[in-house]
Amino acid sequence: MTVFTDQTVLVTGAGRGLGAAIARAFAREGAKVAINYRKSEQAAQALAAELGANAAAFQADVTDPGAVAGMVAAITDRFGAPDVLVHNALADFQFNGDARKGLDTMEWADIAHQAETAVGGALNLIRALRPHFAERGAGRVVTIGTNLVQNPVVPYHDYTAAKAALLALTRTAARDLGPLGVTVNMVSGGLLRVTDASAATPDAVFDLIAQQTPLGQVTTPEELADAVLFFASPWARAVTGQNLIVDGGLVSG
Repeated sequence: MTVFTDQTVLVTGAGRGLGAAIARAFAREGAKVAINYRKSEQAAQALAAELGANAAAFQADVTDPGAVAGMVAAITDRFGAPDVLVHNALADFQFNGDARKGLDTMEWADIAHQAETAVGGALNLIRALRPHFAERGAGRVVTIGTNLVQNPVVPYHDYTAAKAALLALTRTAARDLGPLGVTVNMVSGGLLRVTDASAATPDAVFDLIAQQTPLGQVTTPEELADAVLFFASPWARAVTGQNLIVDGGLVSG
């Protein structure tokens, strides 16, 4: 028996990239995995087929409360109510410093677009899952952040502002959900080699980050996924409201 046997894990934005790595990590440890996707149906279905009978793909735009509620109901019918939520979904974004908007062209709508998925999606998911968590007196929520909040080496204003707001919600939600036996934590990565979002990043940037990192390499999606497993596991039962930065030691706090 592995750590997550008999547990249902919902991973948002899991059809590809980091989300897919997180889904694979939970499946490896025995979980029933609900693979949420918005547009990447083919990739999500392929991942579900790869992971086997204890995985299935569920379409929902996390910014739509009704769609989220419907997805949670469908997951509950298939696997049982989720014990663990990993909110990884990301609004369309490319880490390309040369093509990013500066403050001279940035508009509030750009920030709001990112926040709608990062923060609004988290709110919708927590609201949908809260009754299930309350009924069993336990639950785990893990949000995905970024080390750019601590070290905005490239000023992606919209993305970083949304993730900073998600960190705030993570901490306030931890306070609010704690009495229900629910922990809420964040795992923040640096630039990952390689996801769809980082595919536009020049190799020279990856090399520069590796040179500045104590471990001498850029973090992989699989390495970050292992940290998510920790927060979802019994060994993190007394840890909540925390932000763990997983970037090979590039930044702290």
